[in-house]
Amino acid sequence: MFHLVAALPWGIVVLRYLLPLTAPLWIKLALALVLLVVAEQHLISRWLTGSIFSPETPRPLSMVLNALFGALILLAVFQLLMDLVMFITMLFKQQRLSAPDMVRYALAGLALGLGMLGVQQATRVPPVKDIEVTIQGLAPPFEGYQIVQLTDLHISGLFPEAWSRAVVERTNALNADAILITGDLMDGTLQNRRDDVAPLAGLRAPDGVFVIPGNHEYYFGYEPWMQHYVSLNMQRLSNSHALIERDGARLAIAGVTDPAGPSRGLPGPNVAAAVEGIPAEVPIILLDHQPKNARDAAREGVALQLSGHTHGGMIVGMDRIVARANNGFVSGRYNVEGMTLYVSNGTALWMGFALRLGKPSELTRITLRRE
Repeated sequence: MFHLVAALPWGIVVLRYLLPLTAPLWIKLALALVLLVVAEQHLISRWLTGSIFSPETPRPLSMVLNALFGALILLAVFQLLMDLVMFITMLFKQQRLSAPDMVRYALAGLALGLGMLGVQQATRVPPVKDIEVTIQGLAPPFEGYQIVQLTDLHISGLFPEAWSRAVVERTNALNADAILITGDLMDGTLQNRRDDVAPLAGLRAPDGVFVIPGNHEYYFGYEPWMQHYVSLNMQRLSNSHALIERDGARLAIAGVTDPAGPSRGLPGPNVAAAVEGIPAEVPIILLDHQPKNARDAAREGVALQLSGHTHGGMIVGMDRIVARANNGFVSGRYNVEGMTLYVSNGTALWMGFALRLGKPSELTRITLRRE
């Protein structure tokens, strides 16, 4: 189904953009073939590597393919909008209209430019985004407590060792009290990604680095990856919690597994188990890769839930579609039955659709305040 959907913009561009051009037929056919390869690059990757989630494509080629794929989708949208405008105009003027080639070339240039910009925005080392969260019952020693949330790093051929090292350096420079990683750290097997994730061992925070799985951990060997994260000096939270103490006061960091688990015979997320045993007066911060079940966390007394998974919707307009698949949660802060939910746009994203337009990546620094 995914590959059929990917073919839709190709069909629109071929039928409504390429065929009406006055260029020679052989040029139009050649362009149609090239665009078909771009549209079905994920299917081709599946044939060649057995997976669409970790195409072992060189970074420069991956950036070109993503820019072209983005341009193809945008050109299809622009073409449909132009068709709509022309149809409405024809209804009023009662005469047949045809867009000149120069208008079509301009649309293609705009789509390609935006595709290139989208890849640049997606692959950069993200800027710091500062937010403050007020937590009821937060003890005085935790006033001003700072957390850095990393999520959806998707370390891969597109986000290799040099990129992950730069992210670690920028994160450590923030001098946060704790670093919380909410899943999807990589794309690929441990054998292929070992060197690329190695810089994560350099993450430093006085109260530690905590990690939960995302859905992508389950695609490439869940247990080996989770054990490897522990070897990189991360504390694993799998339907469990840890208590941080300061001057006799405590703060709980809880974490759950991902809904992808049960389909592979592994435990799914269990908020009740994760918070079991936490004293009632201790505020709870929950790490849950996917935001869609935030209401369950609110009912368990969680004060703050940190999530990712959505990549912020990646492109303005498309974020509304992503929101529908996540119970309305896609980007930023939400009040969920008195609990604060924060959905990060992500530190990176899946290399199979590495585009961002209006939904920037982020290193999220969260400062806790007493109510």
